[in-house]
This record gives sequence, C-alpha cells and structure tokens, in this order.
Amino acid sequence: MPVEKMNLVQAINSCLAQEMERDPNILLIGEDVGVDGGVFRVTDGLQAKFGPDRVVDSPLAESGIAGTAIGMAAYGMRPVIEMQFDGFAYFALHQLVLHAAKMRNRTRGRITIPLVVRAPFGGGIRALELHCEPIEISFINTPGIKVICPSNPYDAKGLLASALQEKDPVLFLEPKRLYRAFKDDVPTERFTVPIGEAKIAREGKDVTIISYGAMTRTCLNTADNIKSEIDCEVVDLRTLSPLDEKTILDSAKKTGRVVVVHEAPKSGGFGGELAALIAEKALMNLQAPIQRVTAPDVPTPLAKLEEFYIPDEFRISRAIRAAMKF
Repeated sequence: MPVEKMNLVQAINSCLAQEMERDPNILLIGEDVGVDGGVFRVTDGLQAKFGPDRVVDSPLAESGIAGTAIGMAAYGMRPVIEMQFDGFAYFALHQLVLHAAKMRNRTRGRITIPLVVRAPFGGGIRALELHCEPIEISFINTPGIKVICPSNPYDAKGLLASALQEKDPVLFLEPKRLYRAFKDDVPTERFTVPIGEAKIAREGKDVTIISYGAMTRTCLNTADNIKSEIDCEVVDLRTLSPLDEKTILDSAKKTGRVVVVHEAPKSGGFGGELAALIAEKALMNLQAPIQRVTAPDVPTPLAKLEEFYIPDEFRISRAIRAAMKF
C-alpha cells in the first residue's frame, strides 16, 4: 500500500475525504468547517470538493449542532460534527449524554445514532480560557459513547475510518498540540485501525508507562532519554472507552511497575480508573505502588502557567524513578 508523509491534520483530512467518497450519507457540520476549513484547517478543501450540503457551516451553537446531528443520525445519515475547541463540548453535553448515548437503550435497539464528534483536545498551544479543557472523563463515564484519542497520524486516520462505520456515537479527540508537530508514513489508500485495541508503542522490561494522545509522545521522549538507566515500556491506549484491559494488564504483569500519565487533573481522572483496574486484576504482580502523573486539581490555566500545568518529561521521569526505587 503506498504511503505518504502526513501530519495529524493531513491524515484526518485524508480520511474524511475518502470516507465521504465511500459513503454519501456522511456529512460534516460545525463552526467554520466549510469555507474556512475549520479553525485548525482540518476540513480544508472539503466543502469545495463535496459542496455546502455535505460540509455545512453551522451557527455558533454547540447544543444546536449536536441536536441537529442526532436527528440526522436517527434518520439514517452519518454526521461528523466538530466541536471547535474541546471546552465548547460542554455546551452540547446534555444532547450527547442524555440523547445520543442513550438512544439505542431507550428504543431497545430500534434507533441507533451513528454520530462522530471531533474535538481538538488538550493544551500546549497557549490558547484562551475554555479552549484546552480535559473533557474525556465526562464521556468515558457515559455508557453508550466510545472515546478515541490517537497519538499519531497513522492511528488517527485508521481509527477515524473505523469510527465512521460505528452504529453508535464516537467522541474522537484530536490532540491539538500534535496537529502539525511531526509527520508519519500514512497509507494514501483507505485502511482501518480497530477500536478498543491499545498498542505497545515501545517495548521495555522495567516500568510500564500508560498514556494517550499528546502525553504518549511525551512519555516516549522520556523513555528514550532515560533508556540507559531504565528500560520503559509505553502503552498507547488509543481507545479510552472501550478499554483494552488485556494489553494493560499484560504489560503491568510483565514489568511489575506502572506509571499512568494524563493531562487532566488527578482527582476523578482516568488514571484512577486505570490504577484501580491494575490493582484489582494484577496486584500480586506489582513490585511498587502505581504512580500517577497528572495536571494539578486546578482550572486549566492561561498560557503563562501552561508549562507548569501539563505533565512534562521531568515529572514523568521522577515518577519512573520513584517506582524503581520502591
């Protein structure tokens, strides 16, 4: 299969174009997704190719965007909506949680909502208030919605293609600091990556580091920088719900030491769920307490304090060494 160097933006754009060609029921809806190609230019060129009826510039109303898309999905369309920034998704929370996620159960399977919600995710771009909110836990805790967060262009294209075949709603989190950070070899033809399967991004024997999205890249860099001292295995979750328990537990049992890293605050964060899973099913294999490296329990700060808020290599390496010294 031919490949091309693509960044995250190009990979997602390529996937959307190919899926829209494959399925005439797919349409894009969101603020500025058409004429301007989205605030991050992820949908650039798609309105010119598919027309304004399939790439729709919406009003500035996230609840209205979600509600309209839910109705379309219930009647057989396959909408892809963009929450322009992650924090804006809270305005659509009641539509997505109370209706999209519950429709299959409410109708006992008679109606499904094949809806994909794309959201630029996480910090690291020195954005304004409400533009870098850690929204994942609100949706991971909602039965009926699948949650995906890739860490590289290849997985982004393949996972989005899989999401666009789902019968139920999918939240697709796109780490905004990775949009143009690097390029990978990505097949130019259509392909899929299975939803619900984590990936061993780096093999190791001493410590397991578990993360997702932009934090996976930080974890990989940390592992490479301390490889002369400690051999770290990095698990890239890719899908947060449903969770690949087997890959997580196999790695935890293999190394006996675990560090969980995410950008959201610690209290109530996804790291606590991962730690509980490992403690319940692999406790006797552990040689040290599970370490969590997270944001502090404070609101997402403005740009000047961002570097102190987001986990970095220093904090991750400190947690790794704490696990090794126990």
